[in-house]
Parts: sequence; C-alpha cells; structure tokens
Amino acid sequence: MKYLVTGGAGFIGSNLCRRLLSDGHKVLCLDDLSTGQERNISELIENSNFDFVNHDITKPFFPEQLDGIFNLASPASPVHYQYNPIRTLKMGTLAMYNVLGMAIRMNIPLLQTSTSEIYGDPLEHPQTEEYWGNVNPIGPRACYDEGKRVAEALCMAYKSYNGAKVRIARIFNTYGPYMDPDDGRVVSNFVVQALKREPLTVYGDGTQTRSFCFVDDTVEGLIRLFKSDHDGPVNIGSPGEKSMFDLAEIICKLTDTKMETTNQILPVDDPKRRCPDISLAKKLLNWEPKVGLEEGIEKTIGWFEKLLKNGN
Repeated sequence: MKYLVTGGAGFIGSNLCRRLLSDGHKVLCLDDLSTGQERNISELIENSNFDFVNHDITKPFFPEQLDGIFNLASPASPVHYQYNPIRTLKMGTLAMYNVLGMAIRMNIPLLQTSTSEIYGDPLEHPQTEEYWGNVNPIGPRACYDEGKRVAEALCMAYKSYNGAKVRIARIFNTYGPYMDPDDGRVVSNFVVQALKREPLTVYGDGTQTRSFCFVDDTVEGLIRLFKSDHDGPVNIGSPGEKSMFDLAEIICKLTDTKMETTNQILPVDDPKRRCPDISLAKKLLNWEPKVGLEEGIEKTIGWFEKLLKNGN
C-alpha cells in the first residue's frame, strides 16, 4: 500500500511513518516543517519506500494515486497552536477541505486525528465518544479545540453528502520518543527539567489529571482504526488517570532527581480532569494500551538524554 501522512515530520506523524514503513508500505510524508522537525525523519530519507514533500496542506496538493490518508497536519501543543491561532484554525478548515477532496477524488479512506481537546474542560468522567464536550469557543485554546471540532464536522458532512470514507481518532495525551523538547507539553517539560536538574514547573495546584498513552500504542490504535470501517469518532488513549504531581514523582524517580517543583498560574480553560472511556476501542478494534507509564517514561527519558547530549 501507499499512504499519505500529512504532518509526517511531527511527533506522532514520524512514529506513524516508521511503523508503516516497517510494515512494508510506501509512505508519502507531507509537512511544512512549521512545527515538525527534519531530524524526526532524517534516517528515513534514504528509504526507497519513503518520500518527503515540504508542503503547506492548507494549499491544494495533487499526488498520484494513494491507498489511504492519515491526516496529522496540525500544531498540537499549546505553545505551538496559540502562537498563530489563525493558522491553527486553517488546519481545521482549509487543510481539511484539501485532504477530504483528495480522499473523494481517489475514493480512499481518510483517518482524521482529532483530539481529546474537543471535550474541553469536561463535566463528565471518563469521557465517552457520545459526550459533546464543554468548550469555550472564544478562549485562548479555541483555535485548536474548535478547529478540531469543525474538522470532525467536515468529515461527517463529506461522509453524508459525498460518501467519504472517514475515520476519526480522538487522541488523548501521547508521549514518547521524537517529542519536541520545547513544545510545552507536560511530559517533555518535566523530563527536560529533571535531566537538567531544574525544578519542575507545575501549573495550578498540580491536582489536575491527564491520561498518558505511549506513542507506539497510539500508532497501533490509529492503524487499527484506519483498517476498520467505523466512521464515527473513537477514543485512543490510556484510561490510567494521573495527576501532575503523580507524573512529576515518577519522572523524578526514573531520573534519580530530587522532587522539587515551582508553581505557576493555571492557564485559562486548562481542563481539570481528562480521562478516556476506551470501551469502544476495545470492542471495535480489540485495542488497549500495552506499555505501562513507567516503561514508556523510561524510553522517553532515553530520547531526551540523546537530544540534550547532542545539543538539541
């Protein structure tokens, strides 16, 4: 098979490219490198089954016939998506029109990587796919939250009107190798600070929770969902809910660092709790995370140690 992976030089995208190549497929990686990193795909360039094109998917793109599209083209961390909120919204609108247009023209499946952020600061726990969310449409996070929500709406509109073959993955917090050390996500923040023997920056009182899924498990979930014929959203994440202090303690233990934190004000609209109900993924895809948090964090620490050693 030949797959297009938009955002393929990003964190999850580059891991997906590796997995597809290891499974024997051809991969066309599309990325404008606005948040993706060349270093994430540098060792793939020599692979004859891998092609990279530097392109902004908010503009039309006309590749040769493909067998499927994985759309991961979007900034995903608050630092990146709030930097240029207008461009972030374009990724949920203009970019979606373009990838959906390709899927229709070629009559191929499209997997849209949505996000747990569509649930906003949820009032229901854990979150099921039926929950409509609690999102502030005019807050600083709205460019990403609402961009992803309208992207889901476009997928369903193209499905009902044009017969598009869509899959929607609502990804919860993912971590692992090939994360950007400067992306502002809590795992990368904590690990880099611990390795530098700096106090860990905790926002708010540290009791807010997330569920952390290792990237290999996330990629496995994406591939299984793509291969299914389910056209509604599916939660892909870990049901193991952890507080920020829980995470800090684990990372300090694994880096042999004294637990020391500094507190900052909780950002506007930052969710208090976030945890997926993955019953649908278990039933539909026979999928659930396999990598435990400590095992995954150890692998992530190894990645950041390598980056810091090389001066990145």
